[in-house]
Amino acid sequence: MMFKQKPLAAAVSMAVWSLAALPVMAQDAPADTPMQTVEVTGIRASMAKSLAVKRDASANVEVITAEDVGKMPDKNLADSLQRLAGVAVRTDYDEAEKVSMRGTNPDMSLIVFNGHTVSSADWYVADQASSSRSTSLSLMPSHVLNQAVVYKTSQANIIDGGLAGTINVSTRKPLSQKERFSGVVSVGASYADLPGRYAPDMNGSVTWKNEEGTFGVLASLFSEKRYVRRDSVSRFAYGTNSGWDVINTSTMLGITDASLAGTGLKASDLNGVRLPGSMSSEFVESVRDRKGGMLSLQFKPNRDLDVSLTGFHSSMDADNHGRLTSSAIYSMLLGKNHPLGSTAAAAVNTNSNGQRVYAQIRNPMIVDETTVYGHPLKVLKSADIMYADGTSPQYVGNSEGFFREGAKAESSFLDLDAKYRVNDDLTVKTLLSATRGVGSTELDQGLTLARYGTGISYALGGLHDAPYVQYHGAGANQPGLNADGSGYRVVDRAASGVRTVDKEWSAQFDAEYRVDRGIFQSLESGVRFSDHERTSGRRGPAFRANLTVPGTGALVGNPATPTTGWQPYPGDFGDGLGGNGWDNTGFTYTKDGTIDYISGATKETSEAWERRVSSEIDMKERQSAAYMMANLEGERWSGNLGLRFTRTEVKANIATPIPTGACDRSAPGQPATVCAGYPGAITDAGDATPIPDGQPFDPKAGTMYYKTPTKRTFDNWLPSFNLRYELNRDMIARFGASRTIGRQNYNLLGSGFVGPTCDANGCRVTGPNPDLRPLTSDNIDIAWSWYFAPRSLVGVSVFHSKIDGYVKTGATGSSTVDLVDPRDNTVKAFAINSSSQQGAKIHGIEVQYEQPFGSTNFGFTSNVSRAKTRVDDGRPMVGASEWAGNLGLYYEDDKISSRLVANYRGEYVNSTTAPSPTANSQGLSVINGIAMPTAPTYADAVTTLAFSASYNLAKNLVLTFDATNLTNAKRAQYRYSEEEQQKLDVSGRQYYLNLKYKF
Repeated sequence: MMFKQKPLAAAVSMAVWSLAALPVMAQDAPADTPMQTVEVTGIRASMAKSLAVKRDASANVEVITAEDVGKMPDKNLADSLQRLAGVAVRTDYDEAEKVSMRGTNPDMSLIVFNGHTVSSADWYVADQASSSRSTSLSLMPSHVLNQAVVYKTSQANIIDGGLAGTINVSTRKPLSQKERFSGVVSVGASYADLPGRYAPDMNGSVTWKNEEGTFGVLASLFSEKRYVRRDSVSRFAYGTNSGWDVINTSTMLGITDASLAGTGLKASDLNGVRLPGSMSSEFVESVRDRKGGMLSLQFKPNRDLDVSLTGFHSSMDADNHGRLTSSAIYSMLLGKNHPLGSTAAAAVNTNSNGQRVYAQIRNPMIVDETTVYGHPLKVLKSADIMYADGTSPQYVGNSEGFFREGAKAESSFLDLDAKYRVNDDLTVKTLLSATRGVGSTELDQGLTLARYGTGISYALGGLHDAPYVQYHGAGANQPGLNADGSGYRVVDRAASGVRTVDKEWSAQFDAEYRVDRGIFQSLESGVRFSDHERTSGRRGPAFRANLTVPGTGALVGNPATPTTGWQPYPGDFGDGLGGNGWDNTGFTYTKDGTIDYISGATKETSEAWERRVSSEIDMKERQSAAYMMANLEGERWSGNLGLRFTRTEVKANIATPIPTGACDRSAPGQPATVCAGYPGAITDAGDATPIPDGQPFDPKAGTMYYKTPTKRTFDNWLPSFNLRYELNRDMIARFGASRTIGRQNYNLLGSGFVGPTCDANGCRVTGPNPDLRPLTSDNIDIAWSWYFAPRSLVGVSVFHSKIDGYVKTGATGSSTVDLVDPRDNTVKAFAINSSSQQGAKIHGIEVQYEQPFGSTNFGFTSNVSRAKTRVDDGRPMVGASEWAGNLGLYYEDDKISSRLVANYRGEYVNSTTAPSPTANSQGLSVINGIAMPTAPTYADAVTTLAFSASYNLAKNLVLTFDATNLTNAKRAQYRYSEEEQQKLDVSGRQYYLNLKYKF
C-alpha cells in the first residue's frame, strides 16, 4: 500500500521530523532519573513514571500510567493506547474501540486486565453478530486504569493469545494511595455538535484504608452519556453488485450506439468499464449511555502476603436508528424491476406499456485508473442513467429505516489475586478470575420501500467529497405513490434480535524462586487453565405473510404504505461531507411509527419458535498452559529465557441443514416433534418461517437444522528470549525473539452449514472449518533507546514476524461433512467451501522522540511507525496500516495543564475483523479478460486532532475541558483505486466540560 499524505497528515509528519531535527536540549540530571512514554496523568510526573517502567523492562514495552487522570483527551482505554508507537485503533462514531498493533488487525492483539482475559461486548448489531476475538474498549473508561503495559515482545510468563502483542491493563488498588481517605468527584457534560445534543458526564471514586495500612477499599462509579450521529454517502444498496461492477452491453440492452449519439463513443467502448451499482446516502443516530463501577479490596497484613479482590462492571445502552436512501443503477441497466434489487433470471422484469425497458447511459465521462494491484481499468465517473422518454416510472432504488431497540453491551469481571512470599527466595502467586460479556439488540426492526422513477444522474468527485446525485421523475422524497406510479411503497420489513454471550473462568498459579547463581537471578514457572464459552444467535418474531414472492420479487397484492408517522432527514444532513448540489433529502419512519408497523405485521408465537438456528454459534474452548522462565543478569545486561506450552481444545456444535421435507416442524407453542430420520432435529424453531394469516400451518415449510458436534485439540510450544543491554548509563539496546500464538475467530470454526448443493461435479456446502489450527508467529525485535535527559527519549525499534496459519477465506479445503443428497436421499460426503490457511509476513520500524523544551513548561511527544505486510497469495492483510504516527504538544505549570495531540493512521483494508468463512476475499474477478484479485475495500488515511486542558481553580478544585475530532475528519473508503469511492462519512466533534473536586 502506498503512503498517501493528505494536507493535515503532511503537516503532522513535517512537524514530527522537524522537531526531531532540533538540537538536543541536554539537561543535567542524576544518572538514574527515570523517563519515557505517553499517558493520562499530571503530565510531567506521569511521563517520568511511564519512562521509568519502560526503561527498566527486559522486554520491549510501551507504558501508560494514570496517577492523576484527566491530562489527556481520552474517554476510554483505546483513546489512550492509540498514542503509543506501533498502536492503531479502529474508530466508529468518533470513539476508538478496537486496538491493533504493528500493522495487524485487532484480532491479533490480546488485551488482559490484571493478568486475565476480559469478555467484552459490542453495542452495534453487525459487530454483535461478527464473533470476532477482538476486544472492544468502548466499555472501559480511561480513569479505571492504574497502568497499561504494551508488550511488543513476548515472554513465557505472559498469557498466550497475543499474536502481535499483549496489553496488560492493571486497575487501581487502594493501598497504593497515599492518604488514608481520599477521592475525586467529576461532574460535567458532553456536547456533540453533529446531533447538537448535551448529555451528563459524571464519575467519581473514593479510597479508604485502615490506620495500619493493611486493609483498603477503593470504589468508583461512572455515568457517562453522549449522543452520536454519523452522516454517510456510500455505494451500499440492495441486490446484486450494489458496490461496483462492469458494464456489459450484451445484458444492458439500453446501451446502444444510438443512445450514445453525440458523445463520440460507441456501445462497445463501454464494455468492461467499472460503474457504481448504486448511489446511497445514510445516517445513524444513537445515544450511548455508559454506566458502571469498580470495587477493589486489598489486604496486606505484612510484607509477605498481599491479597486483592477486584470487581468491575460496565454497561452501555445504545439504542440506534439507521436510515438509507439508495439508487439501483445496476438493476435499471439490466431491465429488472425486483423491488429489492435482485437481478436473478427469475426476478421481475421492467414493464412499460407491456414492453420490457432498459435504462440508457447518457453523457458518460470515463476516466482511467490503475488498481492497487497494478492493473489498468476504466471507471464511469459520471453519467445520466435514464429510461427513454415516455417510459412509465420503474424501480430506481430503495429507502429503509431501522430502529434498533434494546441495543446494549455489558462487560464484567471478578478476580482474586494473591501473592505470598514463602521465604526470602520463594514467592508464589495465584489468580482466579471470572468474566462475562453480553452484546444484544432486543429487536432490529424496520421497513424497506421501493422507489419508482425514470432515472438518476450522478458524478463522482474526489475521494473526500460527496458525489453529485439527483433523481428524475421520482416525485418528492416521502412515502407514498403518486398518480403516475412514481414515489415509494413498502416492499419488505424485517425484525430480529441478536444476543452474543462470551464468558470465561480461569485459574493460574505462578512461582518465582531466587537463585542468584552466576547469570541466573531467578526461575519462574506456572500453570494456567481457562474454560471459555461463546454463544451467539438471532431471534425474531414470525411475520403474517411475505410482501413479495420469493425469488421473483413480484408484490403480493398491494401492500399498504403508511403515509404518516415519518420524518425527513435533518436539514443539515451531509453538510460536513462536501460536494455541491447533491440530493441530501430522505425520510424515515419515526421510532413509534416503526414499532407500530412491525408489531402489526408480526404475530405472537413462542420463545422457541423465534429461534433462528441457522445463525447460531455454540462453542466451548479450553486452554491450558505451563511455562518455565529464567531471569538472567550480568554486568550491564539482563534478560529472560523461557518456554511456554499451550493446549487449545475447541468444541463446536455446528448448525447443519436438514433436506427440505425430511422432518415436520411443530407449530408455535406445541411440543417439539421427533424426526426419525434426524433424531437431533430442532423442530420447534421457526428459523424465520412466516405464518400466513388464514392458511393452515405447513409443517414442511422452511429449512430445519440439527447440530453437528466437532472437537479438535491443538498443541503449541512457545519459546521466548529477551535481552537488555546498557550501552552506557543513558543508552539501552534490546533484542527479543519469540514464538507467539493467536486463535482463529469463532465463526471460522463454528458457524452453520448453509446452501448444500449437488451436481455432476459432486456435492458442496458452505460452512466453517473446525480443522483451522491457531496462528503462530515467529518474531524478532531489535530496539535502541537513549534517555538523554529527564522525561526525554529517542528510540528506534525494528521488527519482523513470520506468521503461519493466516486465514484464507472463500476456499474449498480438504474437510468434508456428511449430508443428505436431496436428489436421491442418500448420505454423501459434502466438500466444505470454507477457510484454509496460508503464511504472512510483517516487518517494520518504529521511531520515538519526546522531550521538554529546555527548562520551559512546554514539551512534545512524537512517534511514527511503518509496518509492511505481505500475505502469501499477494492480497493485503485485513486491518493492516502501513503507517501510523502521533504528535503531541503539552504545556503545564502550577495552574494550567494542556495538551494538543494529532493522531495519524494510514490506509488499510477495511473489513470486519471476523469475515465470513465463505467471504470471497481471496477470490478472483475477471474484468476485460484479466483475472485480478477481487476488489477489497480500503479505508483511506485519516488524521484526527484532540485537545485537553485543565485549570486549578483552587487547591482541590479543577476545571477540565476536552475536545475530540476537532477537524471533523472525513473517513473515506474506496475499492480498486481512489477513483472508485465506496463510502465517506463524518461523525462531528465531541466536547467535554467537567468540574473535578479532590478530597
